[in-house]
Amino acid sequence: MPEIKLFLTDMKKIIYALLIFTTVVFAACKKTPKNGGTNGGTTTISANDPGTTLDKIKDSVFLYAQEDYLWFNSLPSYANFKPRTFTGADDKTALTKELNAISQIAINPATGQPYEYYDSQGDAKYSFIDNGQVSSELNGNRGDFGFAPLYNQINDLRIKYVYPGSPADLAGIKRGYQITSINGNSNLSYDAQGYGTGTSTNLNFVINAYSNSNTISMTLLKPDGTTLTVTNMSVANYSVNPVLKYTTFNEGNGHIVGYIVFNSFTSDANADPQLDAAFTYFANQGVTDLAVDLRYNGGGYVSTAEYLDNLIVPAGKTGTLMYNTYYNSTLQAGKAVLLKNQWRQIPGTTQDYNYGQFDYSVAGNAVNFSKKGTLAVNRVFFIITGSTASASELTINNLRPEMDVQFIGEQSYGKPVGFFDIDINVYQMYTPEFYTQNSAGQGGYYSGFTPGTTSYPGVGDYDDVTKDFGDPAEGLLAHVLSYVKTGTYAVKTPIIQSVPGKTFALQSKKEVSKALDAGKFNGMVMNKALKLKKGL
Repeated sequence: MPEIKLFLTDMKKIIYALLIFTTVVFAACKKTPKNGGTNGGTTTISANDPGTTLDKIKDSVFLYAQEDYLWFNSLPSYANFKPRTFTGADDKTALTKELNAISQIAINPATGQPYEYYDSQGDAKYSFIDNGQVSSELNGNRGDFGFAPLYNQINDLRIKYVYPGSPADLAGIKRGYQITSINGNSNLSYDAQGYGTGTSTNLNFVINAYSNSNTISMTLLKPDGTTLTVTNMSVANYSVNPVLKYTTFNEGNGHIVGYIVFNSFTSDANADPQLDAAFTYFANQGVTDLAVDLRYNGGGYVSTAEYLDNLIVPAGKTGTLMYNTYYNSTLQAGKAVLLKNQWRQIPGTTQDYNYGQFDYSVAGNAVNFSKKGTLAVNRVFFIITGSTASASELTINNLRPEMDVQFIGEQSYGKPVGFFDIDINVYQMYTPEFYTQNSAGQGGYYSGFTPGTTSYPGVGDYDDVTKDFGDPAEGLLAHVLSYVKTGTYAVKTPIIQSVPGKTFALQSKKEVSKALDAGKFNGMVMNKALKLKKGL
């Protein structure tokens, strides 16, 4: 049975753009939906429909969700939902509002809240509309300054990471440097205006300066007390190296810790060689304990998550179950009518298949471990924060039943679901279409992993952005080294704040971090080889 990878061909994309606005017939599942939804019946949109192109894109967003969304059976009928009523300042805004509305319908019975409750920016936690930026970034291509900021305290703005080879890296900027001025403005304190209201003028200034501008000037304070001035640094295109750092620490008594910072699950071609280099080095150095730093890794491609798991897992687990994937009943039954419009090509051939021809059964999507490399460890420490999401959490969850997994840091994002891209005209729609469970049946971590609890052994502590990656004195790494050396975790970081009478509460810090990360991808994209249905 052939396996195919999900890559869109330009010709099929053009053909699809023409087809999607002709007759669309959606035959929905007839069973009674959960949570009071009214999904059912057949929706027909005529080729002679007088609606605009945007109207028909809105129709397609809803109809694809009604067919393929993980919680499709909670959705109302087309007539009740009225997709064409959503408006916005531009087309993408209107489509985002529509998808946000779809995302709030299905209720998680464990919490009484939507599975995709709104984030601090008012968007769905998982679903989003994209115009091609995600696929470019996940294939290892970026066009920006190459750094990201983070408020360590109300009046302490820091560099949290820098991509190798980026403009920021070439300018000498490092993680941990304090930003004291941007474009001549030294009033960067989040507390200056709007503290606690989410309307900080200074926060918006910072976001616009590094996210929405083509040049930036900064003054930065280094840990040694000297300053670095960067003038008119320009946005540039560069190839992402998702491995920001790897090194080893000899903790005595035969214990050698391998430490790697992995910042994005980019494509196999981009990420695998970088991971191979790090893990080959670890094996050659005789590493006995592994620390994988995913504190800012929002996820990416499933195939890369599997690759990292196979580098870490003990060789004896080869051939055993890594995880199962679960799609909705429409997909599993092979009744996804609209997916026949989504074409993909087998790499290296001219053979095309459409999403409707894939096997979405549980048995057809079981993944087994297949050990890669020669690193042999039985314990792995994962360093995580609220920015650790999706494919990062998948990687961690897959290993939990297989070896000693320790959690270091802050509660993770909580995204146990994933998606494949659905092309609608010039846009890509990403909505949850599947969830996963590891070999022990563990999944559903919608609240994320909380380090130092019964389910997630380790230690909870704050992200220490005052020091560079790999500094043994950096708070979260120090916990790993302490545990390996002494069997106990280090003393926790004191509660943050230095502003008299005001506390930068952890929840507020998380919300500010989300605002600074606005536009950063959080997701788990099914890009790997899928089997065809039997008989194809």
